[in-house]
Amino acid sequence: MAKEDNNDNNKNKNKKEEKKDEDLSEEDLALKQQLELYVERVQDVDPNLQKVALESMRQEIRTSTSSMTSVPKPLKFLRPHYGTLKAYYETMGDSELKKYLADVLSVLALTMSAEGERESLKYRLEGSGGDIGSWGHEYVRNLAGEISQEYAKRQSEEVPIEDLMELVQQIVAFHMKHNAEPEAVDLLMEVEDLDLLIEHVDSTNFRRTCLYLTSSARYLPGPDDMLVLDIAYMIYIKFEEYPNALQIALFLDNMQYVKQVFTSCDDQLRKKQFCYILARHGITFELDEEMAANDDDREALQDIINNTKLSEGYLTLARDIEVMEPKSPEDIYKAHLLDGRASAGATVDSARQNLAATFVNAFVNAGFGQDKLMTVPSDNSSAGSSANWLFKNKEHGKTSATASLGMILLWDVDSGLAQMDKYFHASDNHVNAGALLGVGIVNCGIKNDCDPALALLGEHTDKEDPSIRIGAVMGLGIAYAGTQNEQLRSKLAPILNDAKAPLDVISFAALSLGLIYVGSCNEEVAQAIIFALMDRSETELGEPLTRLLPLGLGLLYLGKQESVEATAEVSKTFNEKIRKYCDMTLLSCAYAGTGNVLKVQNLLGHCSQHLDKSETHQGPAVLGIAMVAMAEELGLEMAIRSLEHLLQYGEQNIRHAVPLALGLLCISNPKVNVMDTLSRLSHDTDSEVAMAAVISLGLIGAGTNNARIAGMLRNLSSYYYKDASLLFCVRIAQGLVHMGKGLLTLNPYHSERFLLSPTALAGIVIMLHACLDMKSVILGKYHYMLYFLVLAMQPRMLMTVDENNKPISVPVRVGQAVDVVGQAGRPKTITGFQTHTTPVLLAAGDRAELATEKYIPLSPILEGFVILKENPNYREEDH
Repeated sequence: MAKEDNNDNNKNKNKKEEKKDEDLSEEDLALKQQLELYVERVQDVDPNLQKVALESMRQEIRTSTSSMTSVPKPLKFLRPHYGTLKAYYETMGDSELKKYLADVLSVLALTMSAEGERESLKYRLEGSGGDIGSWGHEYVRNLAGEISQEYAKRQSEEVPIEDLMELVQQIVAFHMKHNAEPEAVDLLMEVEDLDLLIEHVDSTNFRRTCLYLTSSARYLPGPDDMLVLDIAYMIYIKFEEYPNALQIALFLDNMQYVKQVFTSCDDQLRKKQFCYILARHGITFELDEEMAANDDDREALQDIINNTKLSEGYLTLARDIEVMEPKSPEDIYKAHLLDGRASAGATVDSARQNLAATFVNAFVNAGFGQDKLMTVPSDNSSAGSSANWLFKNKEHGKTSATASLGMILLWDVDSGLAQMDKYFHASDNHVNAGALLGVGIVNCGIKNDCDPALALLGEHTDKEDPSIRIGAVMGLGIAYAGTQNEQLRSKLAPILNDAKAPLDVISFAALSLGLIYVGSCNEEVAQAIIFALMDRSETELGEPLTRLLPLGLGLLYLGKQESVEATAEVSKTFNEKIRKYCDMTLLSCAYAGTGNVLKVQNLLGHCSQHLDKSETHQGPAVLGIAMVAMAEELGLEMAIRSLEHLLQYGEQNIRHAVPLALGLLCISNPKVNVMDTLSRLSHDTDSEVAMAAVISLGLIGAGTNNARIAGMLRNLSSYYYKDASLLFCVRIAQGLVHMGKGLLTLNPYHSERFLLSPTALAGIVIMLHACLDMKSVILGKYHYMLYFLVLAMQPRMLMTVDENNKPISVPVRVGQAVDVVGQAGRPKTITGFQTHTTPVLLAAGDRAELATEKYIPLSPILEGFVILKENPNYREEDH
């Protein structure tokens, strides 16, 4: 039987669109008659004729190419005959021919079958098998959809699923071959068999597959999300893409995996890069023989993990950008830009203004090792002017002033301890306390084998004077955050249950223990804090500082989800004054950074109740919404919208916390809509709301030098020039915006917003909880709680170094990061870039890529310290 080649559609492109069947072109008419003939022949008695007809029909369907918008012609003309063919199929005996017909019916069902019938799948399973891809992409996608429905049905009826799984194997292989990795992953998630993926990935598509896996993990309910990340980890290890594997290991907080990354890789240089990633994440990690056999190598690696290189790198960046010149608070206030009345009032030396200047000076010159107030050389007067500045502060103000020296010498342990030394011998207890706290701050994030902080602060935790005890306890908390140091537990835990210790010392001990054991779910520490809470009297429970105890407890479970449940049950037995507060704090800490929608709804439910003023638990609930929702961009936008509603409908105690929650969501990332909301709230009639809004303006602009926020704050300083408390907040915010002269960030997220550093988040959350009750904590005598922010301060730089950790300058492109998950081809990952030479600053949402082929970066994510090795295949072009 002669078969005409009818699938050439070009001829009828020029003709007008067919109006009805009668208006078909001759060619289409011929095709239609041909197909009708095949349908008759298929029902013929002679098996040979049947076979030829089926073969021709298959050929016709397979070769029909059509535009994306219309149904292929053969399928269109066969539609009326679908019923007859189906009926005939049922009457056929088992034979090869019946299978052939099943194949054809399976394809016809693509356009014909009723919704939910899953006929395409049914006939496919009864058909002859064969190459699934030959029927085209759309057919395979349709089958995949039907499989997931069928799988769910069979699971509920407990019917075997082997035949389905064979088909899944074929479809996954097809998708992986044709760059449709997301569809393969989706299908395997539906049939709960992601392990299959590992066999099917190859070196060409594993990156895209893993990118899709890690991105989708954010939106999956637990425990599926962990499973998906496990698979991504295994794929990365399989293809020796160790830095990515390490990041997933850190995301899962799985130290076994981190170990495995070190043991699987035997390249010393790459291990150095891992160490830089660990140091940036801020976890304590001890290398052993297995991970680095050679002692010298191991020591060099451990040094990087211990962050000893941070100060040096930061100062290199500062010299490169030429901002080494110390700045005074006046340079930040820029009072000369304001009209007369405000600047006239600022010349008076009030203790409150000097205290504000202390903080501004500390934040702005953080880590630079020199400033104009505290580190001035002492040749101009015999006593030195740092002493003069110290004594321009009253009592507890001196604590913050002395501790500010620790901030200025941040990360530089050697010179920090040397310059702090003279304050240890001061006769004034407040100065001693500040020196102790300063030592803690200098050591923040830097580990050291000889534990200088423990040696200097350890003996002061049991002193008589409460301010010295607080200085030592808080200093230890900051210096050893996240280290889970047993010695410190045995030192600090007894303070919690010491009947003679004052309430503030107990509160700070709980916070420090929470920090040292952050996210560790440590039973003993939890018990100690719970007992301390139970021992509090009625009056003590009303004190604002008592609320730091539940926070210390919450930090133990930071981001650990269900692990908090046992402790949350115990908290239900507390005195009703603190019960709900504890509940909200535990919930918000445990689910911080998880993006768990159900928990956000739960917290919103607590905020919707209209309660009287004395109820305090709604504050942490509002902060909790931000803590949980900050995990990914979508949730973040939605949380901002929900918070705007709370502002309109919530009671005062909710409105106090909303600005702080907004500050957390956009920390060091000044989004215009949030900036405007906060600007509006900073003129609120309720001074608590205004203060929180002003501090939050500082937080969202922290370390960005954002000119618009700086302008807003200058105007606020003239608006509030008579209100000492609000002016104090404005000054703090000004210090934050210019933090580290614009080289630092407070964002706890790093590695392209994938990893959340637990200690950094803990520091921010403590500071925000302190701001929930501004008047008695920050504006009272505990203003040094602002120094908890040091835990989150990190240089927002990209520093490229060579094999010997020496900085090298290379051109890089820096632009807005673009999400390329699941996009076809090789899309650009950044947009609107500029080319700079390293070291460079990265703003929120920026991404960098090398602009030269000469070097190969050892980490796929260019942030922080990145080691470059020379590209052996690079040839300089001959000009």
